[in-house]
Amino acid sequence: MERMRLDKYLTQAAGLTRSEAKQYLKKGRVCVDGEVIKRPETKVDAGLVRVTVDGKLCSYEKYTYLMLNKPQGVISATEDGRERTVLDLVREPVRGLFPVGRLDKDTEGLLLLTNDGSLAHALLSPRKHVDKCYYAVLDGPVGRKEQDAFASGLDIGDEKPALPARLVPAPEGQTGTGALEAEQENVFRPEGQAGTEKNGVLITVQEGRFHQVKRMAKAVGREVLYLKRISMGSLQLDENLKPGQYRPLTGEEVQALKREITDRK
Repeated sequence: MERMRLDKYLTQAAGLTRSEAKQYLKKGRVCVDGEVIKRPETKVDAGLVRVTVDGKLCSYEKYTYLMLNKPQGVISATEDGRERTVLDLVREPVRGLFPVGRLDKDTEGLLLLTNDGSLAHALLSPRKHVDKCYYAVLDGPVGRKEQDAFASGLDIGDEKPALPARLVPAPEGQTGTGALEAEQENVFRPEGQAGTEKNGVLITVQEGRFHQVKRMAKAVGREVLYLKRISMGSLQLDENLKPGQYRPLTGEEVQALKREITDRK
């Protein structure tokens, strides 16, 4: 277990700033295994001791992992003076929490929030080739021509073309993770036939460029009318989460992500 200063422990387990932690300690509001401790430099074994603040137990976890179903109208940032951010949706104070990548303001769906910088960096690195799958509604049907264009790597106006991506019409009536089955099986309808009445498609990319999915669609003559991310690597959006809701990742989900980035060296 990690051994750390008590004031640092309180910043991670109780969501206090370092100065707040020192004030709480000075006033005798912190107990370690039932004993009042006032010295911020006191070393504790994180995960082995029972620390309370005003009688409330502090639960220590080195890293936090939250799955958020991002709603439209919220920006993927840690703070903003004018706009509501994804962190404003999180009720519990967690030090150092940030979104892994960005979803546009009008884009919904899966967004991972964490304070694990190493995991976030690996998930976003193009070298790791981690799939990000989106459900999109386009302004018209797509066919084999558009699929081949996505697969070859599109010029979207950047210095380098986008990496090869996958375009698959979504099955009838599927708009979320249920549509992933079609993407995984590489199902594709004949040219001119849309996946749904609203031209729903699944788009899988391995990068996170600015407005990437929208720019790729535009490169083949289509506009994105609706966009929702439904998976990132092995992590799939929990369909029980309504827009704006979140939940901690399970241990299995965290380990699956870590295995995935470890295997893709």
